[in-house]
Amino acid sequence: MPAQGDAALPNVIGLHLAHYDGQGVLQSWAPWIEVLDREMNWYLQCPLANGYPRFVTMTFMDPHYQAIEKRRDFIPAMQNGMGIISYLRYYQYKKRTNPRVLQFARLMGNYLIDEALTPDSGSYPRFPRSTGMRDRFPQPPESGSQADRPFEIQPDKGGIVAYALGLLYDETQDSRYRDAALRIARVLVRNMQKGDAKKSPWPFRADYRTGEARGPVSGNMTYILRCFDWTISHDYPEFAAAREELWHWIRTYQIPSARRSETGLLWAQFFEDHDELDNRTAWAPLNLARYLIERKDALDKDWRADSATLIEFVNRNFTSVYRGIAVCGEQDHDRAPWSGILSTWGAVLAMYVSATGSAEYRLPARQAVNLLLYEVSEDGCPADSPSKAVCGGWQEDAHTDKVHNLLDAITAFPDWAK
Repeated sequence: MPAQGDAALPNVIGLHLAHYDGQGVLQSWAPWIEVLDREMNWYLQCPLANGYPRFVTMTFMDPHYQAIEKRRDFIPAMQNGMGIISYLRYYQYKKRTNPRVLQFARLMGNYLIDEALTPDSGSYPRFPRSTGMRDRFPQPPESGSQADRPFEIQPDKGGIVAYALGLLYDETQDSRYRDAALRIARVLVRNMQKGDAKKSPWPFRADYRTGEARGPVSGNMTYILRCFDWTISHDYPEFAAAREELWHWIRTYQIPSARRSETGLLWAQFFEDHDELDNRTAWAPLNLARYLIERKDALDKDWRADSATLIEFVNRNFTSVYRGIAVCGEQDHDRAPWSGILSTWGAVLAMYVSATGSAEYRLPARQAVNLLLYEVSEDGCPADSPSKAVCGGWQEDAHTDKVHNLLDAITAFPDWAK
């Protein structure tokens, strides 16, 4: 409960009574790992439809595993690509004890391969769909929603899917996942352009039929880099030159654009429902910071300074205070602390503190995760933001792009999760 005499502290946050220590610092309503287990158990009870868990085939789902009728739009690549990463992380964290977790990860991969690819023609053949419509088996050729035009894809979302399918192959040894990951990576290499101070090596959007680009900058290059790393580590050296060219662009142009004297426009455009050319995001720099922290000197001798540059870029541009707690917003055109970005920020701060010993971000990291978990109900159904008092909503925020972040924070500081 609030510290004695401090009437400004909220009594209820999200779906729970708020808990504070004697100094008025917000505590989690239950141990982190217990809340995560409840959430995973809730999703593992999700009914199957057309052979897939319902949350795999729709982005907007209510607390009864039903579609939110007015929202038919769907983000298959991002939602299920990050979902595979999350479910594999949880499966491995739990020492591979629950086969249903792996089964659901495989069903996400199967959906992406069997239901959510472009036709086998054009500039981006058999490439993951960034957007589409819920409950379509498969997505039709003209599929596209949110800010995508009917025949558009987003190359960076293909990188997320390829990397996720590669990890799924590593866990299962099912060659379908390996072959799909390699095919997507080869399409990316064929469509790579020379990046510079005004454009990234791939555009944000492209017509999969003609390759016509829309949006010169795609801020999320990290998962294409991870995808190329995966191919090279599996003895496919054909990707080495593209990987080095991409890393050179990130190192030479993109990271410096996050420094205080720069505008940061090389971090624009990631989210499927926006197409503003100046729409910088917090998601892309934080995910690069995560990658640098993971690889350290093996990738970048200046990893500590570079990851700090990226974190501070986010802190300057996207943080605010909600219910007395520092939070992170998504992007210039939507600064609300949705759960996907809030969990990303908390996880990356925790990883940085653990890796460097710096205490600067210690309290914000822990408080961000404590706040985040107030969105999860007693039975495990989450909301898509801790500001909501009703669970359900956008499933990438509520769940699939959140679980792996919680596990990163728990791994960085196991005592915080108890």
